[in-house]
Amino acid sequence: MGRASTRQNKTPYQLAREELGLSRERAAELLETIPAERIERIESERSLPRPDEVLRMAQRYKKPSLCNAYCARACPIGQEYVPEIKPKELPAIVLEMLATLNTLDRERGCLIDISADGSIDPDELADFLRIQRELEQISRTVEATYFAALPKPGVWSVSTRSLSMVLGMPMNRTSLPVRAAKRESLSTVSMESFPPT
Repeated sequence: MGRASTRQNKTPYQLAREELGLSRERAAELLETIPAERIERIESERSLPRPDEVLRMAQRYKKPSLCNAYCARACPIGQEYVPEIKPKELPAIVLEMLATLNTLDRERGCLIDISADGSIDPDELADFLRIQRELEQISRTVEATYFAALPKPGVWSVSTRSLSMVLGMPMNRTSLPVRAAKRESLSTVSMESFPPT
């Protein structure tokens, strides 16, 4: 068995592996397609992981947040279009989401007025852009809720039923709303790749 790392600034990949209590050799067995030497180069930042390697680690380590971190930090397209989701505690996320939803509830009439004629007039543009930013904030908050609600080893998790009650929208184990990159709508991500532990 390998020795424990004393490195100060560990990568998200190393943190995810260590959270599971895996040595690089055991992680290589779990990942099947990524040898221990490659894992070491990725974790020591001597080599960038390929997208397929990040996806494999996210699936096998049950850490979908690795995909977000990779897209936001390492991928040139993601750096432009994918905001990094910062970890927060679920109660803080839910309160932030409810506050934004309350704001949008007050803006509903304004949005109806703007869209009623089928076009955005120049004097309506500022209001429309403000509402669009608020929708983007909800989208980011929902994505953070998705990451926070995933089961973690030895830590409580939120059921999709209780999350559904808080959000006021139907949810099931196979789909949660998340932000679509650089679009102003919600899309769906499959949870099949990230089954609960």
